[in-house]
Amino acid sequence: MTSEAEHGVPAAVERSGSTVPETAAETSPDSPWPLHLLSQKLKAHIDRAPAAWVEGQVIELNRRAGMCFITLRDVDSEVSLSLSVFSSVLDRASSPLERGSRVVARLKPDFWLKTGRLSMQTSDIRPVGIGDLLARIERLRQVLAGEGLFSPARKKRLPLLPHRIGLITGRDSDAMKDVMRNAALRWPAVEFEVREVAVQGVNSVAQVTAALAELDRDPEIDVIVIARGGGALEDLLPFSDETLVRAVAAAGTPVVSAIGHEADRPLLDEVADLRASTPTDAAKRVVPDVSEELERIRYARGSLERSIRVLVHRESESLTNLRSRPSLARPEGMIEVREADLERLRSRSLRSTTAVVERDADVVHHLRERVRSLSPQRTLDRGYAVVQLIDGTVVREPGEAHGGAALRIRVAGGQFGAVADGDHDGGAPA
Repeated sequence: MTSEAEHGVPAAVERSGSTVPETAAETSPDSPWPLHLLSQKLKAHIDRAPAAWVEGQVIELNRRAGMCFITLRDVDSEVSLSLSVFSSVLDRASSPLERGSRVVARLKPDFWLKTGRLSMQTSDIRPVGIGDLLARIERLRQVLAGEGLFSPARKKRLPLLPHRIGLITGRDSDAMKDVMRNAALRWPAVEFEVREVAVQGVNSVAQVTAALAELDRDPEIDVIVIARGGGALEDLLPFSDETLVRAVAAAGTPVVSAIGHEADRPLLDEVADLRASTPTDAAKRVVPDVSEELERIRYARGSLERSIRVLVHRESESLTNLRSRPSLARPEGMIEVREADLERLRSRSLRSTTAVVERDADVVHHLRERVRSLSPQRTLDRGYAVVQLIDGTVVREPGEAHGGAALRIRVAGGQFGAVADGDHDGGAPA
């Protein structure tokens, strides 16, 4: 660190036979610093401060001989600073400075020992043109786009019919009247929660951001509209401020940007969930048209009625067709057909059974006749006789019946007894 002695300030000063304290912390009512020592120390400290480029807006401009005194105000805050500029420096500017001009200046603080005043010496001052402002906005646009703040994927859908709309706009502005009037014409029941703020100047960014945060916290707010009428590029600069743009991107409630006219494109339009070309367009985009909705309802009801009539007519025809079918027109016909089928099958079965029985009866008759033709009775019926001994033995040979043997003769009509005569010549028995 550079010592105070190197800047012409002694480390310790002898005063009336006593030593002055070396640092401010060592001073006391009994051992104070002389005023010139404090001024020297302040000047030495301020002289070490480097020059810096700052940006602001000229609100006062006074020329006095070879000097010019300017009051510069911050573009975003209520902070101002007085500058001292040599006329030669001011004459080097590319265009004459006027009140309201936006400038960048190279400042170096300077402390005057004799008066104890702090002044800002200006070694260079340059007006900020439209091109410079546009270039800054474009650089910020690229940075925010690279972070994905403008991506369509992150944009939220607006509610079909918002219950309450938050409106951030200028105090008693035409933009506020346009939004509220046109929205009420389209949907008379719409409700607004209005926040009137500064929409240009140094306070606009802070007030718009605060109003946005307040409305975003309100659970009854369904959508937020930020509206402002047209204006010069410098007037619309607050709506390209990085702080405001990031606040809109972080909001949980859908945000509609309605800034300026169709040609105006502040960065707020890029990050908002919906961009409206004008405040009037915002009112049209946020709420539906009640007359259009009623017409859609009438059309839907007409379509529904037509569909129902067509359906009823088609189903009626289907019922008529079903009722005209024979099965429904004369349902007993199905039973009669089945009855006829059953009768036919029964007759066929009876005929078939009768034919089988008759055929088999003939077979039995023929078999019985064949059996009868082979029976001993049939042989007897033809005139033959069976000769048996008394013990039942059938006489097959003449020699089996000796003379005088008792015989039993069986003929077709019955049997009778006989006696063998003993003649065995093969003739017929007596």
